[in-house]
Amino acid sequence: MRIKIRILSVLMLLSGLLLQPLWADVSAPQLLIKQTADEVLASIKSNKQEYSTAPAKLYSMVDEKVLKNFDFDRMTDLALGRYKRQVEVGQKDKLVRAFRDLLVRTYAKALLEYTDEVIVFLPMRGAVDKGEVTVRTEVEQKGGFPIPINYEMYEAEGKWKVYDLSIDNISLVTNYRSSFAQEIKANGVDGLIKTLQDRNKEKS
Repeated sequence: MRIKIRILSVLMLLSGLLLQPLWADVSAPQLLIKQTADEVLASIKSNKQEYSTAPAKLYSMVDEKVLKNFDFDRMTDLALGRYKRQVEVGQKDKLVRAFRDLLVRTYAKALLEYTDEVIVFLPMRGAVDKGEVTVRTEVEQKGGFPIPINYEMYEAEGKWKVYDLSIDNISLVTNYRSSFAQEIKANGVDGLIKTLQDRNKEKS
């Protein structure tokens, strides 16, 4: 049950399925999430059966409505850590694309399991006027403690982007960093790209 809630929690962050904040004033990054939520929930409710039988359409919807708000280039660099220096120009685009596709395929199907878990905003950390914030939320569980969900956002050229997520204090980027490092040590950057591409095929 705990694992399911974590998967759903990540997906709800990716899709922005957040409820009304605990205060009246909603900041620009929070508003972005709320607007995305409305679009994604409406699409899921209207097309749940179709998405269940045609995953490619579900992936396309998530890609169109959600992932435009993520900076996968920066997320990939953070996941690579010190190994990003080993990535050549010709490898970077393939790696970013494979990482992006992995997240879409891993979490998009969990949207179909969404069962109205209650998620609320908590006061943000950081400052909107400085262009860097941590949007904090909690997923309420029946009979259990709320699960904290935070995501890191920055503003560039007037647009807010997500560059990391943390679920129950576990960073998505840090979680992938260890597996990326192990694969690069064993098989190089090309080996990491192939591993991600193979995993994406399995989830298609």
